[in-house]
Formats: sequence, C-alpha cells, structure tokens
Amino acid sequence: MPDRADNDQLATLPPLRDTIGRHGLNARKSLGQHFLLDLNLTRRIAQAAGDLSTGTVIEIGPGPGGLTRSLLAEGARRLITIERDARCIEALAPLAQAAGGRLEIVEGDAAKIDCAALGTPPRRIVANLPYNISTVLLIRWLRDAAAFHSMTLMFQKEVANRLIASPGTSAFGRLSVMANWLCETRICLNLPARAFTPPPKVDSSVVQFSPRESPEPAIWEAMETVVAAAFGQRRKMLRSALKTLKTDPLPLLAAAEIEPTARAETLTIGQFAALARAFSARNAAP
Repeated sequence: MPDRADNDQLATLPPLRDTIGRHGLNARKSLGQHFLLDLNLTRRIAQAAGDLSTGTVIEIGPGPGGLTRSLLAEGARRLITIERDARCIEALAPLAQAAGGRLEIVEGDAAKIDCAALGTPPRRIVANLPYNISTVLLIRWLRDAAAFHSMTLMFQKEVANRLIASPGTSAFGRLSVMANWLCETRICLNLPARAFTPPPKVDSSVVQFSPRESPEPAIWEAMETVVAAAFGQRRKMLRSALKTLKTDPLPLLAAAEIEPTARAETLTIGQFAALARAFSARNAAP
C-alpha cells in the first residue's frame, strides 16, 4: 500500500475539471474520449480490480487522470499508463510527481504496444477504454490472456452484455465465445451516460475478465476461424454456415459430435473448441 505521504500528495492535486481547463482537454471524438470525473466511481472501478499492491497495473487512455488517481489511492505499487494524446501526457505530469515514483507514463498507441510484456507479474489491466477500439484491444489481450491476472475494462453496455452472454441467448455471439473460452467474465459495475464528460449516447458497463487456468484446448487461429464462420450466418444451420470454411463441414461436425442442424448460438464453448480441433486436424491432414 502507498504510504500516507503519497496519498497526502495525491489529495493536493487540483480537481479534474481544473486540470481539463488548464490543459485544454476538450474530448476528441477521433480518440473516442469520454472522461469519467467522478472519483467515487473511479474508486469503485479500482476497488473492483482487487489487490493492486503487487505486480503491475496497466491503464489505457488515462485522459486527465481520474481513474489513475483512484488506482494509486487504492494501492497500486506500480502503475503504467499508456496515452496517445500529447495534451494528456502534459496534464498527467503533476500526478506522476505526486505518486512518489509509482506511476510511469508511456506515450503511444496501446494497439501497438505489447501489454503482456510490460512490468512484472501479476499484471492487471484496468481501463476506461475508448469505445472505437475497445473490442480490437480486447481480442489482442485475450490472445495473451495467460499473461494477465485480470482485466477490468469499460465497454458500451450492449457490448458488455454480449461479452458475458451464455449459449442460447440472443446476445451470444463471437465475442461471447472468444472471451468466455479463455476467461471467466462478469459485469461488476454499470454506469449511466451522464457520468461521463461529454456524455456518450449509450450507457456503459465495467466487465472483469479472469483468465481460466485450463481453458478448453484449441488453437487460437482455428477457434477464431470457426467461430467467425458459425456466426457469420447465425440464422443458418451449421451445415450451411460452415461452408465458408472451404471444406466439407459435415465431417468436422461429426468429429466434434455436433448435429449438422444445430445453430451457432446453441453451441457450448466446449463444442466450439471441439470444432476448432477438428478444423485444425483437417487442415493438418495431407
């Protein structure tokens, strides 16, 4: 935990709205910026991420530093923030000084940075993600899920509901399968649009991803391919939807013990993994 002097230093920082005004941090649509300024809410997000006193916390898009302040106040021993907006880099400098060496600011595009190699484990990603790249970043991190202790991430509420969806529900789709194949997922906080500055057109939810110790065995590329094909024409039976794989789907379905008349939204994660293994085996065959 930070010592009292560190938290006293954080308490002397100006209000976030003053920081925004001083540095001209008008939110930019091109960067998907919607700032969360309520420190009660940012603290709840930081607390949802669990014990931050060991390893490394990674935050994406800190903006003026609302969530950053809460992560530090909640005991982050080492916090690495990744920000591509030069205005925010300047605005975060006093926060870095107040953090007593616990905050490192990296200027760059998170989509081009290997977060799985940052700092020391256990690694936790905690972020209010820009909506326009949230799923792109998530898919990248899921590929390296074993490198993280947890990911506590903000999404549009509709996307969050798809991420935690179960088989047989209308929200169940490609994101549901890829996320729940490798992680246990849960929504830990819902936030109304009015909590943000400027308010987006939709509500938001914070989803926590806890990597599974023993996910169903399958190769990522094969899993991604069969899942995309299955949901590419989700209203069709799998014997038809999987024809986009450029191979006869019937032997694949038979090998995975799946009825050809089944539809994608009815399959379990285990069945998708079995289908991916069958697809890999077929491609490996001479």
